[in-house]
Amino acid sequence: MTEHLVLDRSAPEADGSEDSAKRRQIVEGARQIFLARGFDAASMSDIAKAAGVSKGTLYVYFKDKEELFSAIVMAECAVQAEGIFNLDPADPDVEAALMRLGTAYTNFLCRPEKASALRTVIAIADRMPEIGRRFYETGPSHGIRKLAEYLKAKTDAGVLKVDDPEVAAAQFMETCQGTLFKPVLFNFAPPPSAERIAHAIGIAVRVFMAAYLAR
Repeated sequence: MTEHLVLDRSAPEADGSEDSAKRRQIVEGARQIFLARGFDAASMSDIAKAAGVSKGTLYVYFKDKEELFSAIVMAECAVQAEGIFNLDPADPDVEAALMRLGTAYTNFLCRPEKASALRTVIAIADRMPEIGRRFYETGPSHGIRKLAEYLKAKTDAGVLKVDDPEVAAAQFMETCQGTLFKPVLFNFAPPPSAERIAHAIGIAVRVFMAAYLAR
């Protein structure tokens, strides 16, 4: 957890220039600090140190911590669920397609850095609601929309019988992550094993097909 967003309109132009490389260097250093310490505990001095630049250089690219944090979130958005939801409506095996999707989606979510990113965004969403909105829009909402399009195509083809593809897509995604990602998110458990993921996703797919397979 997609559409690419402009990260920072005030920063120097990209296109592989030295300025772009420096900006990426700053963003990566800041990402490490924000994900490790959260927004409030992160300081521009710590970010400059992690990025290997001076504070003066930092302020050339970003006017304040809020703008820099926004860039980090948008960078995370740009790679959320990249390629995972590229479903082919022509694929005749819906069960196998959902199994692949659920497994890839869960593996993606359960990376430690993804849980850290989500915790950081949730913690700041009240103070910076636009960031929360964009993160959701380019992450979970994007995945639901792509899966819903696939389910509608399969319903139109007579393979599935789904009255509300958006709700069905959200149900499937929630079922996939409920016992797998949520414990990781709250630091209740480590990332699940491949066997545990296969077991849980298999159940999710069987439940989904029992509810929505056309008869």
